Formats: sequence, structure tokens, C-alpha cells
Amino acid sequence: MSASKPPKCFVIAFKEGAEAEAEAVASFLRENDARVLISCSLQEKKLEGCITSEQVDAFIALGGDGSMLSASQLCAKAQVPILGINMGSFGFLMELQKNSWQKYFPRLLNGDYRREERMLLLAQQWQGNTLKQSWEVVNEVVVCRGREVKPIHLYASVNGYAMSSYVADGLIVATPTGSTAYALAAGGAIMPPELRNMLIVPVAPHLSLDRAIILSEGSTVTISTGNHSEVVLSADGHEAIPLEKDEYVKVESSPNNVSFIRFHDPGYFYRNLNRYIEQNPSANFK
Repeated sequence: MSASKPPKCFVIAFKEGAEAEAEAVASFLRENDARVLISCSLQEKKLEGCITSEQVDAFIALGGDGSMLSASQLCAKAQVPILGINMGSFGFLMELQKNSWQKYFPRLLNGDYRREERMLLLAQQWQGNTLKQSWEVVNEVVVCRGREVKPIHLYASVNGYAMSSYVADGLIVATPTGSTAYALAAGGAIMPPELRNMLIVPVAPHLSLDRAIILSEGSTVTISTGNHSEVVLSADGHEAIPLEKDEYVKVESSPNNVSFIRFHDPGYFYRNLNRYIEQNPSANFK
């Protein structure tokens, strides 16, 4: 593994319940002559200002995959790499476990790690020629039915050309990172994380195209709706936003990447995936 620049200045952020572990991480770093700029909850509004205004070398997130999504939103534009420590049962995006991070931190401080670059999506909500909102997305954009329990009509075009119409519960546009999330549950393909392709997966299609489609790098997807039922948009599982009939969603690759700190070889992605499939931690309802 090629050496990276040894990080000297850290930001630590944690989900609720991980305060003690975060303090242990901060103490370890300080004892080894590293600077901890801030250690706080992922909900703290001052986090973004710290990342963009200071020379932060690495962001340490303690939590689960939701914490990594939040950290990615904060760090992508500033190009700050993220190291995830899993504090939950799943944590597929996390690199380290809460009982093993001490083993790897000497390597971290010596620059003995690799940076894994992953693509982001830029999702935009349009009404005619007016841009209403936009998001940078790590996992997926979902356009789906609202409160009414019936299929909706959706139309998808790629690079300005009609691709397919759907009668379904919804349509997922996912990154390779998101291919192991909601898209996988809906029957999509698993994509290696280093790719820069988009994946389109219909949710519960009815007499419609029922196959996932992998688009070439650089494609742009536009999704519009043709019915009067409630249709909503959600980016990375955030609160659903209603779409009016004359609105549409445009999705393309973002100019920004998110960078993860990795100690394992690239093949670990498949070994880790197989382990999670065998154990199915998301079925643990305790």
C-alpha cells in the first residue's frame, strides 16, 4: 500500500451514544501529538465552518452508514478524507470497528493508508427553466409515490433521449456506493465502488421494464411524472419533498468526489459484502 500524507489535524464527529468512544479517539490522537480541532455531535452546525475554514487533514466519523452519509455531505467540497468507525450493527461504509480502531491508528498517523475516491450525484429539482433545489448525493435519489398506496407513472430520459416509461412504486438512481443500499433491496446490480456509472432501478414495476440499467459514465438522467397522484423526491433518505406535475428531476455526476480512508485492500469490498449478506445485520430487531 502506497503511503499517503500523514494527517496532523483532525475533526471528530459522532452520533448520539458514541460520546465516550469519541473522547477515547481524541485522547489517543492528542497523546500522539496530533491536533483535534473539534470533537462534537454530527448535528453541530459549526462542523461545516470548521472543515471549510481550517486545514483539516482527516474527518473521523463514529456511528453507522447514516453518519458516513452526513460526513460525506460535509467533507466532499473541502476534499477532506473520512475515516468511519462503526458503532452500530451494520456500518457497511465504515472501515473500522469500535473494538479495533486502536490497532489501525498508528498506521493512520504514519500515512499508511489509501484514499478511496467515490463519485457523488448532483440531483436537481426543476420547474420549467427554474432550478428550485439541488443536492449532492452519496447513495441514491428516489422518485416515488407518496401517501397513496398505488403505482405512479414516471418517464425517464437519458442525455435528452427518451429511455423508458414506468408504472411502479418509484424509481431509484444510485451511485456505485448506493448500489449496495436501497437499489440492492429493489433488485439492482452490485457495482464496484470505484466506478463512475449510474444505476437505475424501478421499485415494484407493474407491467413495465423490470430490469436495472447501468448507464455509461457522464450520463444525465431526467425523471418526470405524468399522473395526478402524489409523487415525492428523496435524496439519500432525507425528508421527502413533493413534486408538482410540471416539475422534473435531473440527475448527473457531481464535480465533487467523497474520499474514504482505507486500510484494507480493494478486494475487501467483496469480502465485507459477503460477510454482511451471510450475517444480515439489518434483520436484527433487538
